[in-house]
Amino acid sequence: MRGIDTRARGRRVGILIASIVAVVVAVVLVIVLLPRTEEPTPQPTPTPTQTPDAFATPEGWERFRPTFHLTPEQHWINDPQRPVFVDGEWRLYYLYNADYPEGNGTEWHLATSTDMVTWKNRGVAIEKYRNGLGDILTGSAVVDERNTAGFGAGAIIALTTQQDDGVQRQSLFSSTDGGVTFQNYEGNPVMDNPGTTDWRDPKIVWDDAREQWVMVLAEGERLGFYTSPNLREWTYVSDFVRTEYGLLECPDLFEMVDPDSGRRTWVLGVSADASREGGSTGFAYWTGAWDGEGFTADADEPQWLDGGADFYAAVTWDDPRDGDEGRLERRFALGWINNWAYARDLPGGSWQGGSLSTTREIVLREIDGRLSLLSQPVAALDARQGEPATAPAFTVAPGEIVDLPAQPRTGAYRLRAQVDATDGGELRLRFGSADAEVTVGYDSEAGVIFLDRRQDAVADAMPETYREIRTAPVDADGSLVLDILVDASSVEVFAGDGRASLTSAAYADARSGVTAEASGGAIGIRDLSVTPLAVNDPNAP
Repeated sequence: MRGIDTRARGRRVGILIASIVAVVVAVVLVIVLLPRTEEPTPQPTPTPTQTPDAFATPEGWERFRPTFHLTPEQHWINDPQRPVFVDGEWRLYYLYNADYPEGNGTEWHLATSTDMVTWKNRGVAIEKYRNGLGDILTGSAVVDERNTAGFGAGAIIALTTQQDDGVQRQSLFSSTDGGVTFQNYEGNPVMDNPGTTDWRDPKIVWDDAREQWVMVLAEGERLGFYTSPNLREWTYVSDFVRTEYGLLECPDLFEMVDPDSGRRTWVLGVSADASREGGSTGFAYWTGAWDGEGFTADADEPQWLDGGADFYAAVTWDDPRDGDEGRLERRFALGWINNWAYARDLPGGSWQGGSLSTTREIVLREIDGRLSLLSQPVAALDARQGEPATAPAFTVAPGEIVDLPAQPRTGAYRLRAQVDATDGGELRLRFGSADAEVTVGYDSEAGVIFLDRRQDAVADAMPETYREIRTAPVDADGSLVLDILVDASSVEVFAGDGRASLTSAAYADARSGVTAEASGGAIGIRDLSVTPLAVNDPNAP
């Protein structure tokens, strides 16, 4: 092995260093001598925000048309139909009468959304008077993932009531384009009327434990249960009778779990009349057991999802993206903001029939040993909010009436506040002006929230039931958070962490401001915010 010549290595290193220095100098000279161009100054990445125009009522907007609730472009709207989730989008249907007020008969109109808040009208999906069986009433759509009906895996199957000359039958319609359009099934009706006057509103659910379809049908003062392997052939199995709640409509059936206690239950819901309990029509529900053929309630008396005058024909649904367990832990719901006692009398504009409510999230909780449904506005509503007006904590003395230190700046907004009535007082929040106002309040001694529209813009022309004060119980020990959604023709109130809610059509000038009045004791108000809600024009391109 030869030894290393260190002197020769030193000469080579010196030559290499000299070469590198020469190259660097040459590069520097080139850079200095070449013409220079101005480099752009780096700009910060813009943060997406709602523009002020997003909250401005469009020019020419009709006085009572809501700005963030769903209405048709024109004519008539009523019952919503449970939405289905297809290709990242919710497909919601509602009953629509394009011939109103000159002609009768409803059909299914489609609206779509990605967030359950901003809906867009897409046109009629199931037309009336096309198959000789009459118009299209309420029903339900399902995604037939298992191809049980034979129209292909993933086909959308709708079971609806059709009515011809007063006779109600159940018909099937199928869609292979994601629920945008439906085709009539040649074998309609799949269920012929057995001689009953009221025989309608089929709600279809999949009973996974028994691998069968279940239908709940509204049959006057009872609900009928039917099962099917294929959505086309149905077998009657049992009924559920309640004679104290008037005509039962728009039934619902689903299973839920309380993740806190681990208790599971089936829930049977229906739109019913609560007048015997001092209420109005609304969504009644019973918790209990479903054994594949019949439902057994935990108690004879139902609970009510909303105590307002106008939360009718409500539908509930789950989100398939939540997974098997998550789908049992939360659901969503919305209803028709109207009441058949005065539905055709409410003012509208080019459209009639009111609007659909804000979507709410529903959870099951054990309260004092009883399983109950709690509901609050869906979280996606937050993305439609603007910059809130806020105020420091303040107190309203008994007998005092004050303007809230934070006021609305737009025609649709969300008011939230922590209310402390530890001295047994009552708070009244008045929305609007002396000429047209709606009052929302909290009576701590009675343990209720209430909504009073006796002084709104249309009350004098409405029947007496419109002017009745609506209440909902809330066990809050004198302190609770009020969450109030105000639009051009509705008010929705949530309180007690979702234990109480009131939804009603209401007509007052929201821009006229809000006052607070206390009686019976001092009322503390803190964490007050009044936040504008962006306009959602469902008919915009």
